[in-house]
This record gives sequence, C-alpha cells and structure tokens, in this order.
Amino acid sequence: MPDLKNSAVQRHVMEVFFRGYQAFTAKPDEMLARRGLSRVHHRILFFIASDPGLSVSALLARLGVSKQALNTPLRQLIEMGLVDSRPAEDDKRKRLLALTADGEQLEQRLRREQIRHLRRVFGDMGEAAVAAWLSVNQALADRPPKKSA
Repeated sequence: MPDLKNSAVQRHVMEVFFRGYQAFTAKPDEMLARRGLSRVHHRILFFIASDPGLSVSALLARLGVSKQALNTPLRQLIEMGLVDSRPAEDDKRKRLLALTADGEQLEQRLRREQIRHLRRVFGDMGEAAVAAWLSVNQALADRPPKKSA
C-alpha cells in the first residue's frame, strides 16, 4: 500500500491516475475536437446512450453538475442533431433526451475507441489486476469527497 502521507508518493499516485485518464480519453477527445466538441459533450452522449429517454434532471444528477453548466453543451448537441429533446407525455415541462441516429453513431465510435484501449491494457494486466482496478474505481465512485462547509 502506498504511503499517502509522503508528498512524493502522493504526487506519484495522482500523476499515474491523471495520466491513465488522459490516455483513456485522448483519442475520443481528438475525435470530438474535430467536431468542435469536448469531454463534457462526450459524458452527455455516454449517459444518454446508457439510458434513452433520460430526463434532463436525471442527467444532471448523473453528471453532478448544475443546470447552468449543462445548458450550453446540451443545447449544442441538440442543435448539431446528435441529441433529441422532447416533452414527457405525463408532464410537458419535463424534457426527455435520446440520441439521434447520428448521435448514436458518434457515441459508439467514441466508446469503441475506449474499449479497444481497455482491451489491450486489460489483456496485458490479467484478471486479478483488472478486478482490483475495478474495485478501486468503484470505491472512488461510491465514496465521493465530502463537501466543504
């Protein structure tokens, strides 16, 4: 177990984490940039693809952002014809989101790139390392930092 009281170890652990995430997102970031999009657009596409018909409020909760932070990138995706927004049948004030055919194609291409990358690395690391990596990431997700007062 790394000594996280040691500043050099802290920096090393964080750098490895940041570099891993950078490698995981590099190709999709490049693909998105060619369209004038960014990682926030990718996250929106990912979560809508995972749950077609997702409400805007549910998307806000999954992303952990404010309505104001979501407004511009979501509007851009809608204007580009990648996301469809329609009123819910039971409550016209509620907006439901789904990917268009073009949005689905883009999301699948982005995901394919990341899956290729994971397959290569997972194949090199072996099952036990992958299981440990998944456990650490799940623990990070399950234990968000406490909000400061």
